[in-house]
Amino acid sequence: MLKKVRNSRHMRVLVHGDGRVVATAPYRATYGAMERFLFSREDWIKKALSKFASHKTILPGGGVAHYKKHKGQAREFVLDRLEHFNQFYNFKYNRVSIRNQKSRWGSCSKKGNLNFNYKIIFLRPEQAGYIIAHELCHLRELNHSKKFWDLVSAAIPCYKEIRRKLRKLVL
Repeated sequence: MLKKVRNSRHMRVLVHGDGRVVATAPYRATYGAMERFLFSREDWIKKALSKFASHKTILPGGGVAHYKKHKGQAREFVLDRLEHFNQFYNFKYNRVSIRNQKSRWGSCSKKGNLNFNYKIIFLRPEQAGYIIAHELCHLRELNHSKKFWDLVSAAIPCYKEIRRKLRKLVL
């Protein structure tokens, strides 16, 4: 897919885990220039696609019906695990939302709202626990500094290994 973006200054190419290749360019760029850019990145794109094909695990679902069917179950699960981990952290959070996100497992807003992907229920318990603890820690440190990772490791000592395995999953 080729996209022209008004605020973009550079051409970029991104390979998604599901095999989509998206190229973005400044709005003023010609399609010929975009084509030349993509050809110059051809080897890198092929390598990225083969890497994803050989290492990724695709999770079930993704459609609206699947999301609606599992949203309630995911909400119960997340609230239960939040309560479990928050006994350790004792952080204050506001709203908890369950969403059908394409590229994120979770997020935390400056207002203390926590968002989680409904597919969290299809993960291994330690992976889901890591995601929930990770977002809880953002309530204290809204970044990925050393302080943040120290907070995460207090509850999830093997977070690096879990995080590495999560990267092999396609949402």
